[in-house]
Amino acid sequence: MINVGLYYKVKKGHEEEFERTFNSVLAMLKSTDMGIKDVRLYRDVNDPQQYMIFTEWESLDKFREFVTSRPFKETTEFGKTILEEMPKNRIFMNETSI
Repeated sequence: MINVGLYYKVKKGHEEEFERTFNSVLAMLKSTDMGIKDVRLYRDVNDPQQYMIFTEWESLDKFREFVTSRPFKETTEFGKTILEEMPKNRIFMNETSI
C-alpha cells in the first residue's frame, strides 16, 4: 500500500470549481477497480487557493495505472485552465512489518 499527496494551487475564484471536479473524479474512482482505497481533500487555512489531495492506493503499480488512464489525462487537461502552476506529487511508501 502507498500514499500519494497531490498538491495544487488553484487560480483565485476557481476554488469551488476545483472542489466540484474533485468530487466528480472521486465518484468515478470509487465506481471502478482502479486500486484506490481512500481519498481526502485538504485546504490550507492560511492560503485557501492551496489544496492537497491525500490518496491511499493498493500499490504503486495501481497508482501508475491511474496516472496513465484517460480520465486522469482529461482531468489534467482541464486542470490547466484553473491551476496557477503545475501540480506536485509526493509518494509516501508504507512499510509493513511481520
